[in-house]
Amino acid sequence: MFTGIIEAIGTLSDITTEGTNTHYYFSSPLTAELKVDQSLAHDGVCLTVVKVTSEGYQVTAIAETLQKTNLSAWKVGKKVNLERCMSANGRFDGHIVQGHVDGIAKVVVNEMGEKWQKFVVEIPVHLKKYVVNQGSICIDGVSLTVGSIDDATSAVTLWLIPETLEKTTLGENAVGESVNIEVDVLAKYVERLLSQRADDGKLSGGGHE
Repeated sequence: MFTGIIEAIGTLSDITTEGTNTHYYFSSPLTAELKVDQSLAHDGVCLTVVKVTSEGYQVTAIAETLQKTNLSAWKVGKKVNLERCMSANGRFDGHIVQGHVDGIAKVVVNEMGEKWQKFVVEIPVHLKKYVVNQGSICIDGVSLTVGSIDDATSAVTLWLIPETLEKTTLGENAVGESVNIEVDVLAKYVERLLSQRADDGKLSGGGHE
């Protein structure tokens, strides 16, 4: 489990393919602290470290991961947001992030405002039901608070504070670029429970005429 609080920024140094798998090689300030089989979120995608050297480390993405995320568009030199799994005695500063991307969104606005940077993304229509004003959303691994959501366009507006701009890559995303989105898992649990409750009621003949 992650929290969406970015620890470091990594640089993609090489990409190779093996069958349907893609291997990514990174240099990072965290490299010396990593070990094989450790989970590490890359722009919100949970990937397992499979090799560590003095120069960097390797992770591998399978076909399903490539299909559900924007990893297939990554190029050598790309900067990514990194976060290790939360330790059992860690402080919960963000929100519950699983590292399981729900969809890909497009950046439509990224510009400096009067006090903060305005960041707007268009999320997939089927995900907007999980997003609420002042709720939590994870974008490229970063835990953010929703400023507003436009139900007509599925545009989510967020405001990036200087600390976020300094510690993450979000300030560098150009309009038209894709970002990985993970909605709040608690919203999905609520939906599932309510749906199951409705189904149970139908099976038991509950309800009133």
